[in-house]
Amino acid sequence: MNDELVERIESNPKYKELVSKRNSFGIKLGVFVLVMFYAYILVIAFNKELLAAKIGDGVTTIAFPIALAILVISFITTLIYVKRANGEFEDLTNEIKKDVKDLI
Repeated sequence: MNDELVERIESNPKYKELVSKRNSFGIKLGVFVLVMFYAYILVIAFNKELLAAKIGDGVTTIAFPIALAILVISFITTLIYVKRANGEFEDLTNEIKKDVKDLI
């Protein structure tokens, strides 16, 4: 890519909007998932009895469904990001491409 094209893209207000929205959304989802994981680990470290509580008469503890829920929620957050990336972020990217083509 030549420097002039890069400069045009980076100076485009839609590009700045795209970068801002994408970074903000990615950080929010990332922090959400990390808080879930670390909260679970902290409960394991400091309150084992809570997660060691048995469910029913079997050997399964409450830790298993909670861990499974964390994995499912993590997968869902990935799907949410992909859906937004393929929608709003892709639309902004296409608008930027159109604006840059018009300038060339």
